[in-house]
Amino acid sequence: MAAAAIILWWFRYEWSARAFDWHLFGASLAKLRWPWLLVALVPIFGTYYGRALRWAVLLKPVKPEPSLRNLLSATIIGFTAITLFGRPGEFVRPYLIAVKERVSVPSQLAAWVVERIFDILMALLVFAYALTRVRTSGLTVGPTLAWVLAVGGKVVALTCIALFVLLLLFRHFAEPMRGRLMSALHFLPEHQFLRMERLIANFVQGVESTRSDGSLFLVFAYSAIEWVLIAGCYWCLAQAFAGTVNLNLVDVLIFMGFVSFGAAVQIPGVGGGMQVVAVLVLTELFGVRFELATTFALVIWIFTFVAIVPIGLALALKDGLNWHNLRQIGREASS
Repeated sequence: MAAAAIILWWFRYEWSARAFDWHLFGASLAKLRWPWLLVALVPIFGTYYGRALRWAVLLKPVKPEPSLRNLLSATIIGFTAITLFGRPGEFVRPYLIAVKERVSVPSQLAAWVVERIFDILMALLVFAYALTRVRTSGLTVGPTLAWVLAVGGKVVALTCIALFVLLLLFRHFAEPMRGRLMSALHFLPEHQFLRMERLIANFVQGVESTRSDGSLFLVFAYSAIEWVLIAGCYWCLAQAFAGTVNLNLVDVLIFMGFVSFGAAVQIPGVGGGMQVVAVLVLTELFGVRFELATTFALVIWIFTFVAIVPIGLALALKDGLNWHNLRQIGREASS
């Protein structure tokens, strides 16, 4: 929350402290190299296919031969729901997969938890790379980013270690860990205890998919490929801005590392902090004009989140779903 407050304060201060040059903003859009924008769609759409492949591995304990078509459709609709409804939309995908593949919803919520852990691990590793490159590249860091560099390394190291330990413990000692956690939670009221029992049981079931060394390797491989594709999209978008925002490949990776960290920050009244952090990093780390940074952040958000929405809505309508259905699914699955 402190990070979110700092980022939001900075953005509002920058917006109010200067007259926003709308002419420069419009000119930067007019100068975009459109072929690169079209190329950027290829890797970002590829991430959805990669996510479907990864989920097929996580689904194997309850459905050895899932339909990749169903997984891909549910993945696209699910990310559309996230864009439209925010965090409650996260639960649309596991619900739809459970319905399409005729497995239990809790089992797919468990798979979602495991997927999120691997995504967080990859995001932290990219952020760690960004921190390392900033410290060795001689880039001048503005005061607003100083807190990130001051605590970022420690946060990344501790979080990565904690997640790895958690996965290893539940992978090799699932039942003993489950028993110890439930014993430690007996102080909770009965309804809260039963809810925690279900959550832990679901998590244990989700980790089942990583018991096999081959499955664990596939999950790691698909996670790494997903982030390579995201980096490819970012690089293509940077090429589309060449001449107005000049970033080389290393700069793009540094930028992506900070943005992946910022995407985890929830700003009250705004939601994900991705766009705001993108502007902050571009202005304070790379010296980009505020208006140009705002344009770049907007385009990044459109391509990484909004571009899939038309396809997701078309698939949802094909499945007989509408705006109300998707919102209701998210609410019920998250409750």
